[in-house]
Amino acid sequence: MFRNRELKIEWIIDAALTVLLSAAGFFVHPLAGVLLLVLGGGLTALHLFLGRRRYASIEALSKSVDRVLHEQDQILITDSEEGELAILTAEIRKMTVRMKEQTEQLKDDKRLLSDAIADLFHQIRTPLTSLHLLVSLLSEADLPTEKRVQYLHECKQQLSRIQWITETLLKLSKLDADTVRFRPEPIEAKALIGQAAEPLRIRMELKEIALAIEDRGATLSVDRAWTVEALSNILKNCMEHTQPGGRITVTAEESPVFCRITVSDTGTGFEPEDLGHVFERFYRGKNAANDSIGIGLALSREVIAAQGGTIVAKNADTGGAQFVITFYKAVL
Repeated sequence: MFRNRELKIEWIIDAALTVLLSAAGFFVHPLAGVLLLVLGGGLTALHLFLGRRRYASIEALSKSVDRVLHEQDQILITDSEEGELAILTAEIRKMTVRMKEQTEQLKDDKRLLSDAIADLFHQIRTPLTSLHLLVSLLSEADLPTEKRVQYLHECKQQLSRIQWITETLLKLSKLDADTVRFRPEPIEAKALIGQAAEPLRIRMELKEIALAIEDRGATLSVDRAWTVEALSNILKNCMEHTQPGGRITVTAEESPVFCRITVSDTGTGFEPEDLGHVFERFYRGKNAANDSIGIGLALSREVIAAQGGTIVAKNADTGGAQFVITFYKAVL
């Protein structure tokens, strides 16, 4: 306490004033000098006592904060007294609570990141193992031509799979870092859906899956490239879960408030326990395909949400999965 410069200055001033006033009092009358000396000394002692009390409170607060920071106490306890020190204590308490919440959040994020990296390693390790085996087979000198062509085709498929994984994760990281700049433009919903379905048409034909687009003249203002990516991932998910001979229906409608795109299939639909996790990264439901990674729908949700839209997954009344995408025209 005596190392506090401000307190020392205050006490020196108190002592100096006491001496000066007492001297003036003795000059007037000895009794007045004694009274002023006693009064000044008492006030100085009272000031010293109150300063020591305040300093003790600050010291106790400092030790409490130190215990909280070193996780010896769960939370900083404040008293019910009023005053500037009580206000300071309350604000520090809020800060320590917030810091502990952020620490817990960082621990959760670290655990999720660790799990995501483990899942990613598992997903990439599988095609890498296949590639290693295929390269070993291709190195055989007496390998028949038809086998060589088959193995090269499988190598290409595995490389495409690795490329898709890395590109999708890169896009997700850009969205997380908020470095994506969307360029919205007026687009007819029918043209947008057709562009999203184009890369999947051959695979749909091979599975004999019919694609029906029911457009009612809807137009929306979105970033073409990113929204096509999001719709394509949703259509791909529907295609993978629709049996041969099935059907995927995409409906676009518009109102004064929103533009809505609904994607429905005649597949197996969602299990009740999976509905709350459909858009989580690396989540694979019970009906997931063997080569599913669980990041396609996560990317779709991030892209749609970043443009002010919403997406909901549910089971259609007639069976199969249904995705409802809504882009609002104004902030409600």
